Amino acid sequence: MTNRVAQILKIEKPIIQGPLLWLTDAKLVAAVSNAGGLGVIGFNAGQTTVTRSLDETIERTRNEIRKTRQLTDKPFGLNLAMSNNPNDTFFEPTLQLMIDEQVPVAICVGDFNADQVTKVKAAGITVVFRPITPTVEITKQAEATGVDIFVATGFDEGGTIPTKVIGTLSAVPMVVDAANDMPVMAAGGIVDARTAKAVFALGAEGLYAGTAFMMSEESRLAENIKALALKADADDLVMYRTLPAYYRSLPGELPDKLVQMDTKGASREEISKASSAGDGMRIGMLEGDLTKGYASFGLGISQIKKIEPVSVIMDRLNAGVPVEN
Repeated sequence: MTNRVAQILKIEKPIIQGPLLWLTDAKLVAAVSNAGGLGVIGFNAGQTTVTRSLDETIERTRNEIRKTRQLTDKPFGLNLAMSNNPNDTFFEPTLQLMIDEQVPVAICVGDFNADQVTKVKAAGITVVFRPITPTVEITKQAEATGVDIFVATGFDEGGTIPTKVIGTLSAVPMVVDAANDMPVMAAGGIVDARTAKAVFALGAEGLYAGTAFMMSEESRLAENIKALALKADADDLVMYRTLPAYYRSLPGELPDKLVQMDTKGASREEISKASSAGDGMRIGMLEGDLTKGYASFGLGISQIKKIEPVSVIMDRLNAGVPVEN
């Protein structure tokens, strides 16, 4: 058996590091790629300050791409947001950036948009599509449009949690059965060989991991947050409604307030505004301030008990990948 995900991505191990927004930078991305997986540059990679300028965002990303190239000669990817919003102004400039900088893989997250998938494919870029909420219908649409690899995300994940409460062990076989011949990767709660073996047994052909790499030596995650996360189990995390559906976090002043708002019936819009939306991640996870930010992790946090180099984490995950024969 030859692993199709590794072949398509031109990598040694069928493992993708989730984009992780602010928490990625050239150092982390290159470390993952150098260890045999696919590192991915996320939105605001390497940054510490917020900009509302699209041009500046593109140039900041270009700079991080070039820094990554100085640290690895292996393939890596870029997070590319897809949207069905006709007023979207982000997709085209980001795609052009990928073409200009010759980034070989687009990690497409968001709405399924067949026209956008076709444009990325026409540019010779490999498409890995990860909907926020995987469904049978979206899986079939992606396969028919020529998506190279599809990511089945379970409710176990960190970050923006799917809108439907379907765990990873249910989401993966559901998607695999609908995917026809399209390779499927699993996301949500995968941090070690045991969890890797489980999703491969369900038909996955690759691993898409976020929390595991956030807890690496190379990660930009604030040291105090790493320390808190090492002590935490899945049942320590708090969860609240927000846009588009749910979020979970380590407990703290702001996360606890958001849970209280949820309990008292505040709307998702009100809770999202109170959380500072995307900037709450920067404040909580990059700056380490849980009075004004939050710290999101997947449910696999229970199995992580030390901060280790990316290379060690990669080997642990890869130990659960079936041996080719």
